[in-house]
Formats: sequence, C-alpha cells, structure tokens
Amino acid sequence: MTDANRPPHTDDALTDVACDAVCLGESMVTFLPSRPGPLADVPSFTRAIGGAESNVACALAGWGHSTRWISRVGADGFGDHLVRTVASHGVDTSAVRRDPVRPTGVYFRTDGERATGAEQAPGDGEVAYYRAGSAASAMSPATTDLAAADAGRVLHLTGITSALSADCLALVRALTAPRRPRPLVSFDVNYRATLWRSAPGTPELLLDLARGCDLVLVGEDEAAAAWGVTGGPEAVRAALPEPSLLVVKSADRSATAFTGDGLRVRAPGLDVDVVAPVGAGDAFAAGFLSGTLRGLPLAQRLRHGHLLAAAALTAPGDLAEPPAPAAADRLAALDEEAWGRLRLAPGWTANGRLGAAAPASEDHAV
Repeated sequence: MTDANRPPHTDDALTDVACDAVCLGESMVTFLPSRPGPLADVPSFTRAIGGAESNVACALAGWGHSTRWISRVGADGFGDHLVRTVASHGVDTSAVRRDPVRPTGVYFRTDGERATGAEQAPGDGEVAYYRAGSAASAMSPATTDLAAADAGRVLHLTGITSALSADCLALVRALTAPRRPRPLVSFDVNYRATLWRSAPGTPELLLDLARGCDLVLVGEDEAAAAWGVTGGPEAVRAALPEPSLLVVKSADRSATAFTGDGLRVRAPGLDVDVVAPVGAGDAFAAGFLSGTLRGLPLAQRLRHGHLLAAAALTAPGDLAEPPAPAAADRLAALDEEAWGRLRLAPGWTANGRLGAAAPASEDHAV
C-alpha cells in the first residue's frame, strides 16, 4: 500500500473517538496447571482467561488507557466469566456479542511457551485447545459491530483471528482494507502452527493481511515458520515493506523498529527470571502501543514493550500486574549501561525500588 493510499491515522484524524484502543479477537477460559509436567500428569488446574487481544486491552487499561474489547462468547457460564473478568480490568465490553448456540472456547496448557514451528520441540509447552465451532469463530462482518471496531485511535488485531474460520478471515480482511477514515491498524502476526492446520487458507495469508496494516509486530521465528523468511530483522523488513511501522522481535530478546522513512531503532531486551513465558508477546504489544498512543520516541516505545513483557514473564498467568506507569517511564529513560544491568524477578512490579538501575540482589526484584 502506498503512502498516498494509506488511510490517515494522525492525532488530528482521530480526535472524535470513543477510546484509545479497540482490541478485537477471541478470548477463552484457560486452565493453568497446578504443577509442572506434561498434561497427562497434571492432576488439577486453576481457571483463568487467555486471549491475545483481550490481554492487550487489559494491559493497556492497566496503564490508564481507555480500551474496548470486541468478541463473541457463548451464552454460558464461561462466557459470563470472560466478560466479567475482562471488564474488571477496566475494559469496555459493551460490544461483546453472545452466541445462543455456540460455546465459549476453552484450553488447557502447561508452563512452557506454545510451539511456533510445525513440530513440537523439547521444552515447548503443551496446549490443548477446545475452540472448534466456538462462538468467536462465528465473528464476521455481519455479526460484528464494525462502527465500534473503528471507534478507537488504534484498532489492534492479531493473526489468530484470521485462522479461526472463513468468516473470521473475512472480518479481518474488512478491518484491514483501505478506507477513509480508519484508526491506526495494529497487527500482531501471532503465528500458531496448530491453528493453521485447519485454518481457511495458508500462513501466507498473514503476510497479505500485514501488508494492509499501519503497525505490524512479528517475531523472527514467526516470519521463518510462516513465510520462510530468514536473515534477521532486515530480511523481515524487505519481505514486508508496506507498513509505516514494523517491529521485529528477535531470539536474543531484542526488538527492532523500522519506520516508513527508513529509520531503524533497536532496543535490547531485559534479564528476567522467567516464571512462565505465555502472554509476553501480548504484553510487549501493549507496552509498544501505549508508547505509540503517548507519542513517545521509538526507543522508548520498545523499552516499554520490554517492561510489560517482563511483567508477564515473571507472573504465572497471561495477565500480570504491570509496573506503575511513572516507574516504567523512569526505567525506560535509563542510559544503555544501566538498562543493560537491570534484572527483573517475580514481584518486581510491586517493588518500591523500581527506579533503581542496579542489578537485582537476593532481597530485591530490581
């Protein structure tokens, strides 16, 4: 998409909006294991919620942004739980629709991260999804409030939605199509190989969808698994030159942002004592989007992404307590040497020493 055809998304074009960010996609009830080990050996689970887009909405709300979550859930107890829980984080759920026939999706998982590649590797977490035929899979342009989706400064989508059904794919295509005016459209590729085995197309669809968006977030591993693109962040940018802002996350925990005018900014990640890796990508997206909504420099946006990802990594569930915004701002403003010395441990977001630049001790999170 050329700049001339790209819909406007400046602050001036988005003054008459209902909220800062709208996040659209499926959320499910998730069951977290009571102890480490394979699913076959876990004796019990704790109920929580999980969903990339609702995770982002909740994290943004936790940092004071007005957010709306749009989805479709069953007319069942799990649907009640989802809507109540997301709303309890301060998110507007008025555009969530109830499906009288289809159920709310659920899934069970272990402590490890979901596999990105086609094959399960040692150390990958197990995830058992029960979402086929779910209420959210019936989202479409006809069953979704499109005006509510366009009512934010930012509309955040992920590649997960496009893999759920042909109707969901049609919805994502409609929301990423050029139109005037439209919000800044953010797209987290969020490639999951297991979903695309039964998806209405191939993972190459994600590349086409990303090309119609303004801001795209993708991991190097995702680009390699979904599109066969290897060679580092620059190779991903070469394969995806259209978005005015592209963020590529690398295996060394760094993130690199590319702008439409050729600027390249890299921010290294943080040393984190990981409790569970699930939800870190969504938290990174929320941190980066928060910085974008605030108009921060690119390096600061990337660091805010790393900080919210660190909050998720040091908590057991998808939704973690975020650091106070002022404390995060202080950490994001550290010089490179001090940033590189940070070590974040469980409990760091509630720690009174958040402004410190020294490495962690045995008694302090930061």
